[in-house]
Amino acid sequence: MRILRIAAAAIGSAAALASAPVQSAGAAATAAAGTANGVATAVAPPTACRGTVYLTLDTGNMSQAERIARILREQGVRATFFLANERTPRDDHALDPSWQPYWRARVAEGHAFGSHTFDHVYFRAMDAGDPSRVIARPQFGDAAGKTVRWNAAQVCDEIRRVDERFAAMTGRRLDPFWRAPGGKAPPAVMRAAQACGYRHVFWAPAGFLGDELPSEPVHTNAVLLERALRTIRDGDILMAHLGIWSRKDPFAPMLEPLIAGLRERGFCFATLNESPAPARAAIGKGS
Repeated sequence: MRILRIAAAAIGSAAALASAPVQSAGAAATAAAGTANGVATAVAPPTACRGTVYLTLDTGNMSQAERIARILREQGVRATFFLANERTPRDDHALDPSWQPYWRARVAEGHAFGSHTFDHVYFRAMDAGDPSRVIARPQFGDAAGKTVRWNAAQVCDEIRRVDERFAAMTGRRLDPFWRAPGGKAPPAVMRAAQACGYRHVFWAPAGFLGDELPSEPVHTNAVLLERALRTIRDGDILMAHLGIWSRKDPFAPMLEPLIAGLRERGFCFATLNESPAPARAAIGKGS
């Protein structure tokens, strides 16, 4: 019943949350979770965790990046970010120098960070003519929209480019994780990345928060929130984005009631580098 009450509160405020200015979105979304003396409050972490979940965030278009950072800060949640140099509504890219203050602030807050490939590269299949190479398609960069064929060293270079740029911007290296765009890559690509020090991180089926799905008519924020609160289990890796071009109603405001609802169920949040053992679904399902 608690889950249903939280989801119902979010349903009533979803439209206002999606259209609210960035400065007020955090307070509005928290109000969907609960208030005390008229002041929006977060649900405190449980004193004894009955389970742990791992929130991960891929860059996407970064349109919700500041809103999400504020929600995480206000709720006291640390997440794992997977970075790619994707285009943003500011006519720049997520790993340009203009985003340096943003990433430095996230480092200071204690989040974890992995590679999402520098140019957001989709790995399709191994080359039938040369099985040592993978057929890939970068979304950004000099080869954007083109088909390339890379060997293992080039795959590692692409993953490592994020690490090098992030270290130059923040003074911190990435954690030894990566996530392939789309969550898929041939097994040879997974092995190549593992060999150069990056373990692939997928997400749990229930942890797919659905923020990249069309918000109308089926996948509304309220529907996605209710499903997540009902199905997420201990050890699940959750996945969302810092902004999606195609979604009309951003999912970001739902993070506060999501955090509140999972905490009411006794879950704590952790970064992937805080996991004492590989979290469920951490190793990617390459095909």
